[in-house]
Amino acid sequence: MTAPTHFVVGATGGIGSALARRLRTSGAELGLAARGEERLAPLAAELGADAFPLDATDVAAVEDAVKRFAEARGRLDGVVCCAGSLLLKPAHRTSPAEWRETLAANLDTAFATVRAGAAAMMRTGGSIVLCSSAAARTGLANHEAIAAAKAGVIGLTLSAAASYGPRGVRVNAVAPGLVRTPLTEPLLAAPAAARASESMHVLGRLGEPDDVAAAIAWLLDPAQSWVTGQVLGVDGGLGAVRAR
Repeated sequence: MTAPTHFVVGATGGIGSALARRLRTSGAELGLAARGEERLAPLAAELGADAFPLDATDVAAVEDAVKRFAEARGRLDGVVCCAGSLLLKPAHRTSPAEWRETLAANLDTAFATVRAGAAAMMRTGGSIVLCSSAAARTGLANHEAIAAAKAGVIGLTLSAAASYGPRGVRVNAVAPGLVRTPLTEPLLAAPAAARASESMHVLGRLGEPDDVAAAIAWLLDPAQSWVTGQVLGVDGGLGAVRAR
């Protein structure tokens, strides 16, 4: 049986690296892309993956990397965007530069991934998975920029699912709650802040990277061949129910 091939954008982040390790354990061949080569090279070496240092906001760079990986491996089954950033400020304190940077890091990267993945898989079919956020569907204070960017990811997911479904390309997204990653570590440094965040999730804990990685891997699996245009909340209940 031929091993599946997957390309992960933002592979060195908490969720991206957990996903890469999970996919490799299941036997997948991987292309890994990230901005910083100092973390990308060791991860790629650990997993026997192809490394593509790039800026994921650069649409042409992402397209070139995905194309080269697909051609080298002879096929491409899935593409995932785990790139992103986090900005917690009300709108009146968010500078125009911060707004643009947030959109670029979260929405431009998702668009680049869809564009590259669709181009590479529209003849053979495959799966594209993007990362939105529970904040895109739940009004949370001080999340204006990141919520807007992640809501854009949901719109992108739905439209791309409609565009590429006839080509056999499924497009879905996950919408995590607060996950313990290097990106969120500063928010959780104070025990009181960590407890307050936990209390917002009805399951009583924060997410771990592998919680989200498991959901992404499920969406990539061809066994889910009738699942497209979905936004899967992996959020401890944050986006749907209220803790007591």
